[in-house]
Amino acid sequence: MGRYVIRRLLQAIPVLLGTTFLIFATVYALPGDPIAALGGDRLLDPLLVARMRETFHLNDPLLVQYWYYISGVVTGDLGTTFRGVPVASFFQHKIQVTFNLAITALVFEAILGVLLGLYAALRRGRWQDQAILAFTLLLVSVPTLVSGFILQLVLGVKLKLNTGIDFFPVAGIQDGWRSYLVPGLVLAGLSVAYLARLTRTSLMETLRADYVRTAVAKGMPRRRVLGRHVLRNSLIPVITYLGADLGNLMGGAVITETIFNLPGVGQQLFQSVYLRENAVVVGIVTVLVLVYIVANLIVDLLYAVLDPRIRYD
Repeated sequence: MGRYVIRRLLQAIPVLLGTTFLIFATVYALPGDPIAALGGDRLLDPLLVARMRETFHLNDPLLVQYWYYISGVVTGDLGTTFRGVPVASFFQHKIQVTFNLAITALVFEAILGVLLGLYAALRRGRWQDQAILAFTLLLVSVPTLVSGFILQLVLGVKLKLNTGIDFFPVAGIQDGWRSYLVPGLVLAGLSVAYLARLTRTSLMETLRADYVRTAVAKGMPRRRVLGRHVLRNSLIPVITYLGADLGNLMGGAVITETIFNLPGVGQQLFQSVYLRENAVVVGIVTVLVLVYIVANLIVDLLYAVLDPRIRYD
């Protein structure tokens, strides 16, 4: 197991280098001079511009600039913005907000997706199965921008006016963990649809397996067959999807954080692209890539827990 983890970590190095280089090259290839943009409509002193370009290595070739950046990442330094603010300072509170939102969405996704998929598989071909398939199709069809405002109106405004229940805050993070319920549900909407369909398909394939029919023929209780043989063996593709989706949820929270005014990494990424804070954009993507790599490593290790036949040497 230990050698497998080390091998996977070594394999992650070229992934990290390739991903960060691509985003670094893309961001710094954008047209315009980011130093000149700092002055807005005013022209900056040419000496100041020349000094800043020298400080941030903008006169060097792209590979040299990337070498300076990745050398700092290895030592824990994500760089400095053109305004002299350390990029790491943007993550002190914002990364926690985005992580809380992503975990909330992941919990909603895992519970709702697996339950809907399980219920649809057990009612295959019936009206309940067709209703769940139609519901997941609706979730896929409705954009996050629309579903976010609808849930804001229904749970945050209508529910409060009609019942007096103020349990679902719809903006900011002043209400603790409750602040992440509605945005987490919105962020998880698309993933719930995909996971429900994936769970349904995986369960239907397992229910047709020979060992399941043998267990039923031997008189094993239905609950034990579903829990021990069917559900457990069907969870490997589900766990794979959940692990990969954690990085997607953190990276795709831009719209959700903007709708619900959450001061997270997604909102910061949008603002940094608009303000041409290239170092912040690259730093955020680097952190998200690291989260994605770690999540996939944890998923691979969970395979051995779900399936005893899988062993890592």
